[in-house]
Amino acid sequence: MTLFQAIILGIVQGLTEFIPVSSTAHLVFASRAVDLYDGVEATLRAQQTTATIAVVQLGTLLAVLIYFARDIANITRAFLGDHLALIKGSNNRALPKLSQDALLGWLVIIGSVPVALVGLLFKKQIEGTFTKNLWVIATMMIVVAVLLAIAEMVGKRNRAMADLRVGDALAMGFAQCLALIPGSSRSGSTIMAGLFAGEMRETAARFSFLLSIPAVLASGLLELKEALHKLPHGSYGSLAVATIVSGIVGYASIWFLLRYLRTHSTGVFIAYRLIVGGLILAALFKGYITAAVN
Repeated sequence: MTLFQAIILGIVQGLTEFIPVSSTAHLVFASRAVDLYDGVEATLRAQQTTATIAVVQLGTLLAVLIYFARDIANITRAFLGDHLALIKGSNNRALPKLSQDALLGWLVIIGSVPVALVGLLFKKQIEGTFTKNLWVIATMMIVVAVLLAIAEMVGKRNRAMADLRVGDALAMGFAQCLALIPGSSRSGSTIMAGLFAGEMRETAARFSFLLSIPAVLASGLLELKEALHKLPHGSYGSLAVATIVSGIVGYASIWFLLRYLRTHSTGVFIAYRLIVGGLILAALFKGYITAAVN
């Protein structure tokens, strides 16, 4: 991977990881456009691309950790403190209740279980050529766009972070599993589920970002270990550059989306997904592009 390829991938990852338009779909296209790992056998190229994407996502994970540093610190402090208080007061009749921040910690844990199980069960398929297939990507871009549009229409959007419960965590956790299929978008799928659950747009986005931390950290570290064996030795420096660039651009994307959703719907992203998904399908039907990794 050259320095130019790394910068392009970092910018694309940072721009699209948090915006509900599917970062993986755009990264697959970007990797084709810059001929990433050109000349490598198809299956190995798909594995190398998957490993690269997962590692570059660690940059956007760092952006989440920095942007939500205060929230994460409050959740961690409350989670440990409240449970320690429960243990100390276990012999008392009146047990202290968990604070909202401690409960939020549990919701992140509960919401992370589905994607962890599904990701491990279908790890081979996720790393293979199927998830780089443009028919799959285009179809999922359109499917999630339609579901997001329905969620916008039927969602009550009257529930804030303090109103989140286990049902919200499970709904968004299972929706996050859709992100394992490229074209779905982690943020798009989870925000969609949050809207269906009656959450406000900004609430759905904030919890979506917090929920992404365990999933992206686990997949990134797992792929980082495997990437050391799969990727060409000369690409490590470029991979670091791509990760740093994605973190800087990703931080700006978080800032933008949270402020945008306070006063706007996800309509512009829905339209974008429908247009891009439709164009990809049209190009595939006409034979202008091939579906699988070459």
